[in-house]
Amino acid sequence: MRSAIVGTLIFVNVASAAVCADDIVTIRQADMKAIAAATKSIAGMFKVPSTYSSPEFNWAAELIRDKAGQTLIDHFSSEAASPASKAKPNIIEERDRFDRLANDLKSYAAALAVAAEKNPAVMTDSMRMKPGEPMGGGPLGTHVQSEADLSSIPAEHAFHLMLQTCTTCHVRYRME
Repeated sequence: MRSAIVGTLIFVNVASAAVCADDIVTIRQADMKAIAAATKSIAGMFKVPSTYSSPEFNWAAELIRDKAGQTLIDHFSSEAASPASKAKPNIIEERDRFDRLANDLKSYAAALAVAAEKNPAVMTDSMRMKPGEPMGGGPLGTHVQSEADLSSIPAEHAFHLMLQTCTTCHVRYRME
């Protein structure tokens, strides 16, 4: 799994280096591809817990964390309506909402990184959601709980909240 992410990042870094620094659309698209690859890696470990690797899980979570929050906010601070972009222009109009989602993404990814550090050997039951456990947040209404509450939920729950955040943002701010 890590090799797939590394391959994606090598492509991303080459693509980023090949464009001028002003081509923010290309850079943010490369970052989104890296986030998608990291997310797939984490999802695979939840799907098949025997493939869990704390270093890979942590690395993927930290990659998402580092590309979320202020980095994501800065990537979409202007040129949202560029013809090369799939971003809707309403990002600029709904700046506070978009920024909150970017910061939520960072918080959920940070919670996943902490879970990897706390579980260095195997994916423990404490990382998994229990059957019937309520999800919280909700489609199109995801929000970060307090840091104390976020650290008390299973990593799989934080992962699902992170996915809801991605979906919410894409539905609201991405053209089909």
